[in-house]
Amino acid sequence: MDFIINLENQEHSFISACIREEKWAQQKLYEDHFGVMMGICLRYAGDKEEAMDILHEGFIKVFQNVGKYKVGTSLSAWIRRIVINTSIDYYRKRTRRRTEDLDQVYDASSSEPDAISTCGEKEILQYIQRLSPAYRTVFNMYVIEGYSHREIANRLDISESTSRSNLVKARSKLQVMVGRRKV
Repeated sequence: MDFIINLENQEHSFISACIREEKWAQQKLYEDHFGVMMGICLRYAGDKEEAMDILHEGFIKVFQNVGKYKVGTSLSAWIRRIVINTSIDYYRKRTRRRTEDLDQVYDASSSEPDAISTCGEKEILQYIQRLSPAYRTVFNMYVIEGYSHREIANRLDISESTSRSNLVKARSKLQVMVGRRKV
């Protein structure tokens, strides 16, 4: 029990240092979470430079709101949620919404096996980055983050059918890209 209390005191001290904007604490927080958060940003971004922009914007929000973090909960999960929301907001600011007819989506769907499962992680990331921002964002939110189509529609200010359409088309395009790869 003393061990848990000591860890909470250490976390409280660390968060307090971040709130006071102590550079060592901010740098440690950034460095400790950079890799995982960059991976999230890369999934939403078109390239590494755009991912860095999203990441930095996300960490600015983390530092501005660190006082709202509840000590004892998962700091990584709290930062992850901010970075995901920043990625979604970044997409919303920079793209126009397209509405697709649901009948066209049905024609675009495929019953073939999931071709993505035959790829490595880096290869999948490269394919995802080649998708249009709309397809990439819906794919990430649904497949990776676990949002429902209703939640995606609300967050992106699109219809649920557009969310479904974008997901089907993203999957279809990914399957085409995987099918074209050299084995």
